[in-house]
Amino acid sequence: MASAKRNIRSLSDEELSNYLVSSGFPKFRIQQIGRWIWNNNACDFSVMHNLGDALICLLNEHFFIDKLQIKNTQISSDKTIKCGFSTHEGQIIEGVLIPTATRMTACISSQVGCSLACLFCATGKMKLEKNLSPGEIVDQVVMLEQLAQKHYEKGLSNIVLMGMGEPLLNYSNVLTAIAILTDPNRYGISPKRITLSTAGIAKMIRKLGDDKVRFNLALSLHAADDTKRSEVMEINQTNNLDALSDALVYFHEQTKTRITFEYILFQDFNDSLEDAAKLSTFAKCVPCKINLIEYNPIGDGKFHRSNAKKTEDFRNYLEQKNLVVNVRRSRGKDIDAACGQLANKVP
Repeated sequence: MASAKRNIRSLSDEELSNYLVSSGFPKFRIQQIGRWIWNNNACDFSVMHNLGDALICLLNEHFFIDKLQIKNTQISSDKTIKCGFSTHEGQIIEGVLIPTATRMTACISSQVGCSLACLFCATGKMKLEKNLSPGEIVDQVVMLEQLAQKHYEKGLSNIVLMGMGEPLLNYSNVLTAIAILTDPNRYGISPKRITLSTAGIAKMIRKLGDDKVRFNLALSLHAADDTKRSEVMEINQTNNLDALSDALVYFHEQTKTRITFEYILFQDFNDSLEDAAKLSTFAKCVPCKINLIEYNPIGDGKFHRSNAKKTEDFRNYLEQKNLVVNVRRSRGKDIDAACGQLANKVP
C-alpha cells in the first residue's frame, strides 16, 4: 500500500534536504522549492518549471501543498474585511484585515476552533478541530496582504495572532510560521510588527522567554482577581494570576519586551474602580501597556458592554497610577469580525 502524501510545508529544511539527497537530487533544489512555496506563493508543483520534470513528478507523488483558499469575504461599513479561509481538509477559519488611518493590521488564526471555552468568545463555543500548520498561518498573512493592496493600495503594517485558537497551544507551528514571516529571504517582516496574544499559559510564556523571541506578547487578562477571571476563563483555574505574574516577569527578564494587557470591560462585572485598583496592582509586575477593549456581543446575552462613563473613569484611574492606557474601539462589528466574534456567524 502506498504511503500517504506528506505536507511539504510542514517539513524542515533539513528534512527536505535529506529527502532530496536520498532521492538523487542535489541540495540546491531546496532553495528553489522554498522560493516557489514561500516567496512565489505556489499552490501546485507543476508551476515550478525550473525544477525539471523528474523532480516535479517525485514531489507530486509524495507531497502536497496545504494551501488555504478564500471561501468568502465580507466588508464592514468601517472598511474592515473578514475572510473565511478553507483548509486543505475543508475546515473554515477566519482572518480579519483592519485598516485605520495609521495602520493596516492582519488578525490571523492559529487553530481551527479552540479548547479554552472563554465565556465571552464565540470561538470558545466551538470544539478544537486541529492546529493550523505553519503554511496555513502564513497563508492568512499573504492573502490579507493581497486584499490590503487590492482594496486600499497599502501593505500590512502589523500582524496580530488574535484570531481563532490559542497560539501557545500550537507553539511549534506558530513559531515556525513567525520565523518564515520574519526571514529576510522570505517575507522579511519585522518581529516588532507581530503580536502574539495568549489567554495565559504560564509554562509556555516561560518557554517564549527561553526561546528569546523578538515579537510582542499580549495577555488576555479581563480580570485581575482570580475568582472573577476563573469565572470567565477556565484556563485561570490551572494558570492563576500568581503563576502568570511570575511567568511574565521571567519572559521580560529574558526578552526585555514590554507586555500588553488586554482587558475587556463588562458591565457591572469587572468595570468598577475596585477592579481598576486590582488591575493597576497586577500590571506593575512588568513594564506594560493596557488596552481597554469594548465588549462585542456574541448573541448569548451573558455580558453587556460597560458604559462610556465607567470606561472613562476606569481609564482615568489607571492613568493616575502612571500606567499607559489605550481604549480600543472595536471594528467590523456589523460583520461579526470584532474582538471575540470570530466564528459567531458564517455568511
